[in-house]
Amino acid sequence: MSGEKNGQVLIVGAGASGMMAAVWAARSGARPLLLEHMDRPGKKILSTGNGRCNFTNRVQTPDCYRCGQPDFPAAALQAFSAEETLAFFEELGIWPKERNGYYYPNSDQAASVREALLLELNRLQVRMETGCQIRRLAGREGGFLAETDRGTLEAGALILAAGSCAAPATGSDGSGYQLASSLGHRIETPLPALVQLRCREKDFRQMAGVRAEGRIQLYSGDGRGNWTWEAQDQGELQLTEYGLSGIPVFQVSRYASAALHKGRQVKASVSFLPGFEEWEAAKFLNRRRKQLADRGAGGFLNGLLNQKLGLALLYRAGIRPEEPVSRIPKEAWEALVRQITSFEAHVTGTNSFDQAQVCCGGVDVRQVCPETMESRLVPGLFFAGEILDVDGICGGYNLQWAWSSGRLAGICATKAALERKTGKEQKR
Repeated sequence: MSGEKNGQVLIVGAGASGMMAAVWAARSGARPLLLEHMDRPGKKILSTGNGRCNFTNRVQTPDCYRCGQPDFPAAALQAFSAEETLAFFEELGIWPKERNGYYYPNSDQAASVREALLLELNRLQVRMETGCQIRRLAGREGGFLAETDRGTLEAGALILAAGSCAAPATGSDGSGYQLASSLGHRIETPLPALVQLRCREKDFRQMAGVRAEGRIQLYSGDGRGNWTWEAQDQGELQLTEYGLSGIPVFQVSRYASAALHKGRQVKASVSFLPGFEEWEAAKFLNRRRKQLADRGAGGFLNGLLNQKLGLALLYRAGIRPEEPVSRIPKEAWEALVRQITSFEAHVTGTNSFDQAQVCCGGVDVRQVCPETMESRLVPGLFFAGEILDVDGICGGYNLQWAWSSGRLAGICATKAALERKTGKEQKR
């Protein structure tokens, strides 16, 4: 593996962004070498979309992507849009299936997307080394040196596409951050995102296993009673013995991670009647109370809320299930309405990186050129995918970021490597 020529583009990480970078580097005239420390490439792709691979989304708006510099993702995403992504994968044999704007391979198998990329890499004769550990990276005149457990490599350009800390079993173990840091880049603290929230309240054990439509709003506080709204989302929530899960929870979780990291308090407020504004929900419940006045409180909630959830909310409000709904005292009734429309849970943490789908944080994008993905500090060094401080919401956005940033890095790194090679030959 030693003695490679300087026209080479070296890509560290054979996940979604790394394989995409290799494809486009090869199509642009480079001879890329793809290094992967796991025993096989693209392992994380296999778990996306619950094994079906939601590989992009029709809706592409700036608020679908979160970043330390909000405008940073736009250049790569505009250079390779969702429509172009669909065309690219159709070219590779992936026929897309749309579900409400979410795109999956028609096979409903994530393995299809991984296999399509591997077949294209094979067609382009891209070299790949799996199970390869990088010990050190260093810049040198005209390129880079990479010391691995199999020898020393030279390259004219280097792409770091080594992922984040999320889902380390798939290979995203944070090692890419160390490599970026060794080359002088600042790392924004990686934190779990698209992850479950752990809550202080013990009554979650009574509600464990319940799925319910809800609207979650997240707040952070300074410990002196001052609360700041952070984010909200709506959809099917999952109640667990430790707290809150489900896609709406995942969508707001990065804000909980960031606030907790800063030492702030975090609370969630959930409405189990998300189709109503709070005042409308109170009016609806009062009408329902009159309609079902002869029932006990437990029967009043029958058909409205899951039984386990309804009983837990009654206990929170201090109401016995058998108590006639018409005789519930005013204070207790108002407490029940609050529990249904603004159920509060104090968030103590998130689940670990093992359960997180992505991270917030990563390589500081202020040190990266958004039009090329090239380092502003080290010429010839490029980045792609989750290693950067960019995270998308659920729905195919993190894979779209991988495709867009990987393609851009592959093309621009090739240009840099070939220019360096030409310059070196001219000096001779």
